[in-house]
Parts: sequence; structure tokens; C-alpha cells
Amino acid sequence: QYQKARTTFVQTVAELSSRPQNIEILQNAGVMSLLRPLLLDIVPTIQQTAALALGRLANYNDDLAMAVVKGDILPQLVYSLAEQNRFYKKAAAFVLRAVARHSPELAQHVVDCGALDALVVCLEEFDPGVKEAAAWALGYIARHNAELAQNVVDAGAVPLLVLCVQEPELSLKRIAASALSDISKHTSELAQTVVDAGAIAHLAQMILNQDAKLKRQVFSALSQIAKHSVDLAEMVVEAEIFPAVLNCLKDGDEYVKKNVATLIREIAKHTPELSQLIVNAGGVAAVVDYVGETTGNVRLPGVMMLGYVAAHSENLAMAVVVSKGVTQLALTLSEEKEDHIRAAAAWALGQIGRHTPEHARAVASANVLPRLLEAYLSTFSSEDLKTKAKRALKNILQKCVYLPALEPLLHDAPPNILKHVVGQFSKVLPNDSKARRMFVTSGGLKKVQEINSEPGTILHEYINTINTCYPEEIVRYYSPGYSERLLDRVDQYAPGS
Repeated sequence: QYQKARTTFVQTVAELSSRPQNIEILQNAGVMSLLRPLLLDIVPTIQQTAALALGRLANYNDDLAMAVVKGDILPQLVYSLAEQNRFYKKAAAFVLRAVARHSPELAQHVVDCGALDALVVCLEEFDPGVKEAAAWALGYIARHNAELAQNVVDAGAVPLLVLCVQEPELSLKRIAASALSDISKHTSELAQTVVDAGAIAHLAQMILNQDAKLKRQVFSALSQIAKHSVDLAEMVVEAEIFPAVLNCLKDGDEYVKKNVATLIREIAKHTPELSQLIVNAGGVAAVVDYVGETTGNVRLPGVMMLGYVAAHSENLAMAVVVSKGVTQLALTLSEEKEDHIRAAAAWALGQIGRHTPEHARAVASANVLPRLLEAYLSTFSSEDLKTKAKRALKNILQKCVYLPALEPLLHDAPPNILKHVVGQFSKVLPNDSKARRMFVTSGGLKKVQEINSEPGTILHEYINTINTCYPEEIVRYYSPGYSERLLDRVDQYAPGS
């Protein structure tokens, strides 16, 4: 009867704790202290169910996780990991993971009670479910910071996680790849440890796997390795992931697509040579298509990748132009609602346009300059967007000699941008008679006469340079107040005198 009551109690608590609305009631009822002795129960199913209930409670929020720590439950679980059957091991590893996930402090408590060695031993178990539970807990500890990840490495987890990636069970592969990603992300030294264990080759083999959740983790892990240094990025590339990864930019799963685009970005950012390799594999055209087919945060890594490629050299920037990258970046700038995505698009357009007049014209022809100006002047824009839009405008303007694109800015730009616009006119007009005529008929010369500039400023110099391109009476004719002065002369004129 007593055993039946204990069984019913733990099963009921485990069941109740699976629903968020019950958690607070259970907490207030003091369930934690009632479950603890049941972890030592002589009946194995009661032990396991008590651990499962504790895990569910600890998983809910950091207060409950801290209650598990303060209740001195962790050492008991660690001891049991070594001693008990596979069902209990899974439940115990679940509690450790549930505590560790909330914060670095809670993860440190899990480490301090000796959990790492016990979890690493579990990675060598025969049962894939135990391996999976242990890998999951190790990943959750490692993800917080470099110090915790180093503790996981020092416990000897990495070679065993690489073995887990090679196991037939999909869910084990996923979680092992995720843990490797969580270790690699912090520093190049940690990523190097993962590489030294032979992870890249095994991860690269799974690029074409059919399982979307596995591919998410594989691409995440490869990105977290490649991002740190040229050497690590080259090692990822040497696993012959191109052009195979480019097909995955069209994957049905949003996260797979985003992680692939992130991987390509992390490789492209390092050197012109790595970017060129991606261009040669057809990567820029594929990413331009990707930017056109996605929105929001999924679009962002593609936008940034195009900016990184264009930043390296004139030729690489021209590769982005030829692949119709400017059009897609211009659409991103005008369509997206989120300022940080628009800021990335502005930055990328600036990286393309800053190289030569030809590059600047390609950007200006897509009607980008008024959009950048609007983003810079809008009171609704974030500081980051304003800064990036302003910098992109200046970068493009300093190279742009395509006057039809500059003219609208004469009417709308504030003084700090206007000086760059007028400066470009002052460079082109002295050498181009057709442009001089167009500048008069379009109203540009009239607009320049209306600009108030302080004598001695660079803007004043630019305006003088423009005015010297025209006969004096033309300049006078377009100066403000000229028509009034003519009318005054009519009033003062006495016929026949």
C-alpha cells in the first residue's frame, strides 16, 4: 500500500509538472523537498519518475532550478549517474540539463558538483538514449561561456561527441552536433579542439542528409568553427563543402537556410581568396537569389555576406553587381521593417559603391541614394541605421559621377551630405558640356544658387567652381531675387528718356 502511494504521488507530480500553469502551485506546496527522498527510493521506477518531475520543475525557471541546487539534490544525481540503470541515467541527465540551461551561475553549480566526469562516462554507454541525454546536458553547460565550455573540453567530452555524431540514431547525431557547435562558438582555441578531434569531416558528410533538424545543427557547428580565423575557415572549405552547400540555400526549412547563409558569410568575411572561391563556385549568385526569396532575420546573413564579399576588392564587388546583388539589397533597404536589417543592407550597398565611379553608378542607378538619405533623415530610424546610411551615402557619393542620380539630393540633402553632392558636380561639370546644359535645364544650377554657404567653407568653393563653368549672366539669371531686380529696373525705366 505504501509503495503504491509513493508511486501514485510521483506519477501525479510528474504529470502535473508537465503543464506550466501547475508549476507555481506545486512550488508553493513544497513539492521539491518531498521529491528529494524519493530519488533514493528502493523502487527504481519511483526514483526515475521523481527525477523526471524534478527535471520538469527545474526546466521551468531559474528560481526552481536554484531550489534544486539549494536542496542539495545535484550530488545525489551525479552519484546515481554512475550507479543506476539506463532509465534513471536519462532522467538524472535531464535534471542536470534543466538546471544548467538557465544561466552561467547555475551551470557552474552543475560543474562544481562533479557532473562533467559522470556525464562524459555516460557518452560511452551502449544505450543511445543515455548518450543523447548526456550530450544534451554537456551542450547546455558549454553554451554559456568560454570557461564552462573549456571545463567540458577538459573533461574529455569532445572526442566522444565526435563519435556520437557518427552513430546511426538521428536524434543523437543532432544533439552531438549541437553540443560541438556550443563548444566551438566561444573562441578559436575551443573551435581548434573540436577540429583536432576530426569533427569537420564527419559534419561535412551530413550536409546532404534528408533530416532538416540535423542539417540545422551541422551548418551551425561548421559556422561556429569557420567564424574564428582564416585557418579554421580554410579547413572547413577543404572538406569540399562547395558547391554542395549552395543547394541547401533553397532548403524547405528556414533554419537550415539561415544557417547555410551564415556559414557562407563566416567564410567569405576572412579574405579575398576565400570570397573568390565562393564566387567561383557560384556562391554570390546563389546568395543573391536567397536574399530575394527570404525576409527578416533569415535574410540578414545573406545581406551581410554580399557586403563582406564586396568589401574585399573592386573585382569581387563587381561580381556582386553582375549577379544583380544591388537590386536585391535595394529592395531589402526599402522593404524590411527591422532597422538592423536595413542597416546591414545600407552597409553592404556602401561597400559595393565605394570602389570606383562604375561601382557607384551601379548602386546609384538602382535609386538607392534617396532611400539611404531617407533612412538617414528619418526620426524613426535607429542610431545604427542612421550611422550606416550616412556612411554609405558618403562612400558612394565620393565616387559617383553619374549626375542624374545625384540631382534629387540637391533638393533634399542636409548640409553635411550636400557638400559631397555639390562636390561631385564641381568635379564633373568643368569637363562635360552636355552635363553643363542638362544641369541648367533640370533646375540644378538654380538650386545651387539658392544654397547658403559661408565664404571660406569647402561648400562655398565647390559652388564657385560650378559657377565658373557658366557665363556670368546665366549665373545671375538663376540667382535668387534676379527677377525682382529686373522688375525694379522696369519700374525705374522711363521710355524715351
